[in-house]
Amino acid sequence: MSIEARFQIDRGHFVLDVDLTLPDYGVTALFGQSGCGKTTLLRAIAGLEACPTGYLKVADDLWQDGQYTLPTHKRPLGYVFQEASLFDHLNVQSNLEYGLKRVAKQQQSISLSQAIELLGIGERLKQYPYQLSGGERQRVAIARALAVSPQLLLMDEPLAALDAQRKQEILPYLESLHTALDIPIIYVSHSLDEVARLANHLVLLEKGNVKATGEITDMLTRLDLPLAYGDHAETLIQAHVVAHDHTYHLTYLDFSGGQFAVTRKDLPIGKSVRLRLAARDVSLTRIHQSNTSILNIFPALIEEITPDGEAQLVVKLRLGKDPLLSRITRKSATLLGIKCGTTVYAQVKSVALLA
Repeated sequence: MSIEARFQIDRGHFVLDVDLTLPDYGVTALFGQSGCGKTTLLRAIAGLEACPTGYLKVADDLWQDGQYTLPTHKRPLGYVFQEASLFDHLNVQSNLEYGLKRVAKQQQSISLSQAIELLGIGERLKQYPYQLSGGERQRVAIARALAVSPQLLLMDEPLAALDAQRKQEILPYLESLHTALDIPIIYVSHSLDEVARLANHLVLLEKGNVKATGEITDMLTRLDLPLAYGDHAETLIQAHVVAHDHTYHLTYLDFSGGQFAVTRKDLPIGKSVRLRLAARDVSLTRIHQSNTSILNIFPALIEEITPDGEAQLVVKLRLGKDPLLSRITRKSATLLGIKCGTTVYAQVKSVALLA
């Protein structure tokens, strides 16, 4: 099952031309620089952009095929905008109930109470939008989109209007959506931090075209894509909790290439977690170091080496089944005498755990 989308929209100064097959599960992020077509594509999927030659099929349901277009109000989708766009004259409860009028009771797969619980707004139901913080208003907007029991949830930079503190408050709620609900989410963002934390699948857009698409763990480590270069280059690794060290306040996480030790996290044994490793925090050595403060050291095989500017190199490694990026100087690579096929030890200085 998948989402098939083909759109050509010509605005003269800008042309969107995409042909995509997306998974109908998890979070798919539309990512790219401002003006690349992310919001235009999302609006086309919602039926808000006219496209006479467009094609859209969601699972087994045909939403558009050329001149045949299912009107937006008949598409079983939820749409969350940058601004919450709540009705100021209605309290939270009434805002949530507003969209229920167009959903037959037998089609309600997500109850209003479930949406309220997922977004943690149960204590705000009698309040009005002006009484809520920016993060609370956006949580209400997301709950309202879920209350119509959508087959597809579209989110257009829902955190863009929030400050850093409010973003951190709402991110855990967004993380829980795709695990608690069996509906696909298409998420527009220009923030790699959000994408790394939330997305399973990534579509990289550039000037109205799809530059590449795939699982996010693969996309971030592809050396033919710009995501693997610069100070923000990083790797995501899926691991699971295996033990807690009460003496040293550490948590141990197994992955295909070994075991990470991170600062103690209150997580149940067996829980799956996502680890985020910045390429600049991964150093290389030919010999396993013993007199070092670095706890996370793994044997690795060098698969690719590519220049990153005049002084730096990006090295793609393989740890078990997982890829890993390291960003080192050209001089370091020369002194180490490394090349493709060389076995080294990857020393990971810092690990961010995205639970």
